[in-house]
Amino acid sequence: MAGHSQFKNIMHRKGRQDAVRAKLFSKLGREITVAAKMGMADPDMNPRLRLAIQAAKAQSMPKENIERAIKKAEGGDTENYEAIRYEGYGPGGAAVIVEALTDNRNRTASAVRSYFTKSGGALGETGSVGFMFDRVGEIVFPTKVGDADKVLEAAIEAGADDVVSDEEGHVVTCAFESLGEVSDALTKALGEPESVKAIWKPQTRTALDEDKAASMLKLMDALEDDDDVQNVFSNFEVSDDVMAKLTV
Repeated sequence: MAGHSQFKNIMHRKGRQDAVRAKLFSKLGREITVAAKMGMADPDMNPRLRLAIQAAKAQSMPKENIERAIKKAEGGDTENYEAIRYEGYGPGGAAVIVEALTDNRNRTASAVRSYFTKSGGALGETGSVGFMFDRVGEIVFPTKVGDADKVLEAAIEAGADDVVSDEEGHVVTCAFESLGEVSDALTKALGEPESVKAIWKPQTRTALDEDKAASMLKLMDALEDDDDVQNVFSNFEVSDDVMAKLTV
């Protein structure tokens, strides 16, 4: 939860919500298009598309945007995107996993490698840090849906594995394979979630000092800003004191 909360706070304090939201819609739309093109355009018959639409709705992506993304795949005029995962180490030895959808593998690999190098990190082979993470589903709800006990009860009933609640909201995790089913059950019980996505959850955390944390956050920003990058996950952790200094 720490890494999630810290990064969300940083993005908020930078006042980048609008730009980030526009880029997020673009990336969500790309995932919907790719999912629809790889399988059927009917989400009931295409688990990946169903999950992509759930993730888009959780971010309040307009219905017309979702429909446009699906129609783009049906028209057959979309680019051929390839899903690629990059793994490496950032500043201070923090592990990083990058998920991308690209129509030019060389361009994306070169860009991702440069971000790691400039930050003092290093891109590794696929699998070099993946063993340090678990592939799970994550569903985030705002505090307004209820207290911790209510959410925990709903999560247990839905078949989730864990719930972490704090002043920012409730984070429910479940098996990756059951993300769609658990999300549907929780939505019926609690209302619309803030986000629904498959994540790489770190098994352990790597604490960073002020200098390494500053470099790490620049690396995260660079990766998140790249149009080809869909998701970025890391096991870095920063103390509240250091975070306060970095966000002044």
